[in-house]
Amino acid sequence: MTDKNTPVLVTGATGYVAGRLIPRLLEAGYTVRAMGRSLEKMAGRPWGRHPKIQLVRGDIMDPASLERAVRGCGTVYYLVHSMISRKGSYRGADRIGAENMVRAAAKEAADHIIYLGGLGEMDHPNISKHLISRNEVGRILQKGPVPATVLRAAMILGSGSASFEILRYLAEHLPVMITPRWVRMPTQPIAITNVLGYLQGCLEVPEVRGGTFDIGGPDVVSYRELFKIYASRAGIPRPMMFPVPVLSPKLSSLWIHLVTPVPAAIAQPLAEGLSLPTVCTEHSIQKLIPQELIPCAEAIDRALDRVRQEQVDTCWADAGELVYPEWTHCGDSDYTGGTLLKCGYKARVAADPETLWPSVQGIGGDTGYYAADLLWQIRGVMDIFSGGVGLNRGRRSEKELRLGDALDFWRVLEIEPPNRLLLIAEMNMPGEALLEITITRVDDGICELNLFSRFLPRGIFGISYWYVLYPFHEYVFSRMLRGLVRAAGCRLLTEPRRYTPKLS
Repeated sequence: MTDKNTPVLVTGATGYVAGRLIPRLLEAGYTVRAMGRSLEKMAGRPWGRHPKIQLVRGDIMDPASLERAVRGCGTVYYLVHSMISRKGSYRGADRIGAENMVRAAAKEAADHIIYLGGLGEMDHPNISKHLISRNEVGRILQKGPVPATVLRAAMILGSGSASFEILRYLAEHLPVMITPRWVRMPTQPIAITNVLGYLQGCLEVPEVRGGTFDIGGPDVVSYRELFKIYASRAGIPRPMMFPVPVLSPKLSSLWIHLVTPVPAAIAQPLAEGLSLPTVCTEHSIQKLIPQELIPCAEAIDRALDRVRQEQVDTCWADAGELVYPEWTHCGDSDYTGGTLLKCGYKARVAADPETLWPSVQGIGGDTGYYAADLLWQIRGVMDIFSGGVGLNRGRRSEKELRLGDALDFWRVLEIEPPNRLLLIAEMNMPGEALLEITITRVDDGICELNLFSRFLPRGIFGISYWYVLYPFHEYVFSRMLRGLVRAAGCRLLTEPRRYTPKLS
């Protein structure tokens, strides 16, 4: 029987699966040590201050930090994948990370490693680099002295998963699809609830230690059938699909990039894995860890309910390190290595910060930016066609923001309710940009609302980019302030005016 007071290490704590596994383990009474690259990001999660949580900063590429994270733990969940952070070089990074984990687990005397990999037969002629890498990580973990259990899953159906978002956006936005031949390929999707059930079960059932198990739901369907099931559950017309033999995975990924929130760097490895059957070839885990397997239709219903109710606990875009540009803490252009360009507007408002904050926190996504939405949409389209994420990512919740959340082509770098929101740009541009909104109390019932943009250009092209867009900044930012105030139901006491503060 597992000692619930011995910490269970969950790596990749802010990732899609780990972020849902942690609260489940805590609810079951386990002491959980969550490992990620940002303590602040983990602390901002709903489980971040649970009495049985331990937060530790760690990176699979840093052996010393891994050893500190593993120290004193019994079971280790290895739920890290470098596809988002390393993009095209993820395979080498994942191999090194797995080797580092094997050494750390052995040195610190962990007794079990649990890993979630990908489903697909290695000898299939269409095996993708992504699936080769996922299987390679499993083999590395199992070659070490600590018993490692490997679970292999195909598409995971759950609100916020990359696979579900691709399915949802394609089905809802494309009534007619020109599809590759793999649309007829069989797959065995699994609901995120069942994935979590198997992951927790591996902690509690000693018979699974050291084994490799295929996990899937009760339905084997083609991707074509899956689109039809989604349309039926979502109450939309079934998309018309016309398979053609010439649409390569690379072209498919570019199409996915244009239509869905998932960028090409992630879509291409996923699309390459659709060219082979992803069906369970053995079913022994169903007897070892029995649970009710959720059919595709019900899994889609559950995911759609979570989306509609804005209860998406984790999202594929949550993963990744919060990177603070050096110049965010220093306004000295000589130190930062370039000219720091700035544009700010401020106005006084008849309101308290608490009254204004909901409109600040609600920015982006379906709400938009309170002014010049067409210009924002054009910038989003430009970003998509230049390889960026555009506005398709939207936001996890329309009402709530938390540290590390993706917000259209921004990410929440700092958030201090009800006074400050700092966003870092993740759009393609020749430089680095921040957008900061602050609310400062001036007197009872009076506050100052500030919107401030900073840009560190890369070379002459970056400087040119800033000055070409500068007139649009002036037009948009002053109107954004008015829109924020109007959305909060408040009244401007002064008109928005241009200002440039000194940075310390």
